[in-house]
Amino acid sequence: MTVVNTELEKELAHISNEQEKSHIRALWKNADPLMQEISACLIQGRNKEVDELTLKALENGFEANTILDEGLVAGMAIVGIKFRDNIIFVPEVLVAARAMKAGMFHIEPILSASGIEPIGKVIMGTVKGDLHDIGKNLCNMMLRGAGFNVIDLGVDTSPEEFIAAVEENNANILGMSALLTTTMPNMGKTIEAFEDLELRNSIKIMVGGAPLSQEFADEMGADGYGKDAISCVDLAKHFASSI
Repeated sequence: MTVVNTELEKELAHISNEQEKSHIRALWKNADPLMQEISACLIQGRNKEVDELTLKALENGFEANTILDEGLVAGMAIVGIKFRDNIIFVPEVLVAARAMKAGMFHIEPILSASGIEPIGKVIMGTVKGDLHDIGKNLCNMMLRGAGFNVIDLGVDTSPEEFIAAVEENNANILGMSALLTTTMPNMGKTIEAFEDLELRNSIKIMVGGAPLSQEFADEMGADGYGKDAISCVDLAKHFASSI
């Protein structure tokens, strides 16, 4: 089966990175046309249609995980790339997020009732002094869709708050976000705080945000750098499998 939805083919044309294009095309290649339609509606922010199509899929016998992975998460991956590449902006992302929530309203209770253990716990937060959270929230949605238990600390998060959340939740992965160059050093301060308390070896730390780079992440002593929501999920999966 191929990508039969013409709207999705148009969306794939926006992706310049061939590896990313192949990755997302693979998500849809074997997906039912109904799953592809859910993805297309989500990308376009049509929350009413996503709500109706998700219910239709459940009534037609599709597994909740199938709808999540091949419909909702696959669509949100496109949204994340388009946002990163400045093809769309905050208003469009918020509309797409609302559409995903409409689908998750029906999916989450089923997943919770299934008793499936999360593949890992992730603490997420924007660092001290920074109030930006759109990129972080995208990562949160993708991580939850991938099976992680995500504890979101919000914005303006101090090193002490990160440490308390990790200890309280017995989390093994920490994600920090920053959009301002002036707040990027607070990532290093947070990592230093974990080192001072001799907690650094018990947690994998990933960082992300528009002004960051792999070089910066290495200098700060982070375990990984995610340039977008897809990379964030891939990193978290890698960490979870190696812990």
